[in-house]
Amino acid sequence: MIRLACERPIESGVPLARWSALELAREAAARGICEQISGVTVWRWLSEDAIKPWQHRSWIFPRDPGFTVNAARILDLYAGRWEGQLLHPGDYVVCCDEKPSIQARQRKHTTLPAAGGVKRGQRVEHEYERKGALCYLAAWDTRRAKLFDRCASADGIEPFDALVEQFMSVEPYSKAQRVFVIVDNGSAHRGKASIARLQGAWKNLTLVHTPIHASWLNQPEIFFSIVQRKVLTPNDFPDLNTLEQQLLAFGRRYEQIARPFEWTFTRADLDRLAQRLHLPAAQAA
Repeated sequence: MIRLACERPIESGVPLARWSALELAREAAARGICEQISGVTVWRWLSEDAIKPWQHRSWIFPRDPGFTVNAARILDLYAGRWEGQLLHPGDYVVCCDEKPSIQARQRKHTTLPAAGGVKRGQRVEHEYERKGALCYLAAWDTRRAKLFDRCASADGIEPFDALVEQFMSVEPYSKAQRVFVIVDNGSAHRGKASIARLQGAWKNLTLVHTPIHASWLNQPEIFFSIVQRKVLTPNDFPDLNTLEQQLLAFGRRYEQIARPFEWTFTRADLDRLAQRLHLPAAQAA
């Protein structure tokens, strides 16, 4: 039964996207694995081994040949090291990213606040009118919990470079010994051209790319998830100006309580992941 549950139905000639406990029971009986059996019994057997073929989640398999090497460099920076040496007190680690295409959705009925008498939360009208979209850019100092953010009509080289200038033109970054800027492989900061452009503009800047399809290694993703929960859900903004004001106001509010994120994924975790996925291990620095 476990072997059957760990097969994709389509590989068994069954026109299903995924097994349910009841479908597994029927298939087991059809194959003569056992006589009539209930779905509850199948569910209980599989639960003993935490097998849940009725569930699924999307994921991206690491295809970057330099995945472990590039990921290790970033994990080292989060741990306060670079190329085997401890970071100097005058070094800074700043992560940058964009959250594009944030819509302003004006609800067709005014949102009703929570009410105690009827014991309910907010009521948000399902129908809305689209009032446009903007891009929210953020730079996060991982060691100081300092946030720099801005909005633009769309993502691109110009708004991203403006974000970098926003922190690189002020102290302590303008006079720092080194500023390591971590980015993913978005179009505005991809490849060697972005390294030449940004490091040419700022002599103490070192651009560090995450592996391809590994933006989860970039800490602004954590901040953006907070923004999504605290500001954008539910989405109820009459226009883009209001949306921009709310995003920037939240950034200032968040800074008042911000602490460095407790990053727990380490080099040891990376090595275990590489071993499980049969990827080359990163060399110890």
